[in-house]
Amino acid sequence: MKNSYSVILSPLRTEKGSVMSPLGKYLFWVDTTANKLEVKKAVEEIYKVKVKSVNTLTMRGKKKRVRFIEGKTSDWKKAIVTLKEGDKIDTA
Repeated sequence: MKNSYSVILSPLRTEKGSVMSPLGKYLFWVDTTANKLEVKKAVEEIYKVKVKSVNTLTMRGKKKRVRFIEGKTSDWKKAIVTLKEGDKIDTA
């Protein structure tokens, strides 16, 4: 059983996320092994809100180069959480 704080790593504060928040959708950086049910349970437990739906995306790492050494950033997972009407998360 995963801890809620190990499933939700942090909220994402991006320009796209700020446009989506008035619609009741919030972005979170989540553990790569977490599924939608674990994300839903963790958000409901941490923020005390009711979740309507969860969409997840696996963001692939990008190729980076420092001088002559090539590398790659890590893959990570993003969740878009839609809340039920009337619920709100304070991200400030």
